Amino acid sequence: MNRVVPIILAVALFMENMDSTVIATSLPAIAADLGTSPIALKLALTAYMVSLAIFIPISGFMADKIGAKRLFRCAIGVFLIGSIACALSNSLGSFVLARFLQGMGGAMMTPVARLVLVRSTPRDQLIAAMAWLTIPALIGPMAGPPVGGFVTTYFSWHWIFIINVPIGILGIYLSGRYLPEIESVDPGRKLDWLGFAMVAIAASGVVFGLSVISLPALPPVVGFIALVIGLVALMLYMAYARRNPAPILDLRLFRNPSFRAAIVGGTLFRIGIGAVPFLLPLLLQIVFGLDPFQSGLVTFITAAGAFSMKFLAPKLLRILGFRTVLLSATLISTVLVAANGQFHPGLSYIVIMPLLYFAGFLRSLFFTSANALVFADVNSEETGNATAISATMQQISLALGVAFGGTVLEIATHAGGGEMTQRSFFWAFTAMAVITVSASLSFLRLPADAGSTVSGHGAGRTPTQENG
Repeated sequence: MNRVVPIILAVALFMENMDSTVIATSLPAIAADLGTSPIALKLALTAYMVSLAIFIPISGFMADKIGAKRLFRCAIGVFLIGSIACALSNSLGSFVLARFLQGMGGAMMTPVARLVLVRSTPRDQLIAAMAWLTIPALIGPMAGPPVGGFVTTYFSWHWIFIINVPIGILGIYLSGRYLPEIESVDPGRKLDWLGFAMVAIAASGVVFGLSVISLPALPPVVGFIALVIGLVALMLYMAYARRNPAPILDLRLFRNPSFRAAIVGGTLFRIGIGAVPFLLPLLLQIVFGLDPFQSGLVTFITAAGAFSMKFLAPKLLRILGFRTVLLSATLISTVLVAANGQFHPGLSYIVIMPLLYFAGFLRSLFFTSANALVFADVNSEETGNATAISATMQQISLALGVAFGGTVLEIATHAGGGEMTQRSFFWAFTAMAVITVSASLSFLRLPADAGSTVSGHGAGRTPTQENG
């Protein structure tokens, strides 16, 4: 396997994944400099997520239209322009618009990077290559808060965005030199504007609504209205897509058992796991009394677990197969999510750190396996559509995770007398563990040889027939 390609893609994705969370601990400093409040500045976080939700669904179409490599380089360029605009912002409005522009670039970077990898990597080497793209998605959100706190404390919040410039320029150069040229698929295809509008309203409405509900920069009623609009648009699109021969997101892919299990099970898993990076730092800061930088150092141990998984995922999938690996990772991760609710100040870090390390290992193993299973049994012509659906559902599921985790935590806090205690976090983590374990139902139905052309498991048996 040519490791240069996944490494280049992984570095670019690390930049995007870290930047999506890096400003979380820097909000007070940025707000003070822009003359606004930290609560109002949460609109910048929401704007970034909404931009991702709008433009991710069109990423597959654009990659097929102009070429995946060219689009990936353009996406990095848009992300850099957005980063510079963030650093130069002098008001709340300009900062929110700059974050929206950043999100446009980020929306294309992640799914197109996965598409480049899938189309340039032989099927039997896909898992090892996919592991490189899983690590940034885990390390980035964990590294963001401590890095943001460190840079803001010892330098200036502007450097959070300026640091992207040399990394991005290097990424554009390396991707232009080393990424393979990938032929466009059906370049004459016309954009389904009506379908795109429905999907954009659906995805952005759900993400915006959940973000406002969980990060109340606006009245919660605004979030609920947006969520209802998004869900209505989703139902309208589902009816529309069944009648359209070439919809922007072809839901007929869900007829494929492997694809359906990877998306449905992966979405449920991400909802449960997605709340952990939000809940755990709060637990460490509010109950343990750590500052943001200290809590970031504790949670960062999960990144070490994620990185160590990279060397074992291909072997585990070859020996055990997708069904066994995904089931095992889901069930054990459920136990570890629930275990977070048992953390208390009297518990030694000698106990906490190994649990977090193992949790990072299992999450990375799950994401690597699920991301590979998405493409395992789909035709090459359908990879662009599969990428767009997968990335859209990932974005929505992470927003759902934070919203559900925050809601349960708030309910438990009010039930406990209004004070956020270790008991409040116990109920929040328990609720997210229940959602996590529900993902196992999708994988129980998988055939034993699902994705065998990718995993190599049971090579002597007839692999599941590719279908679309």
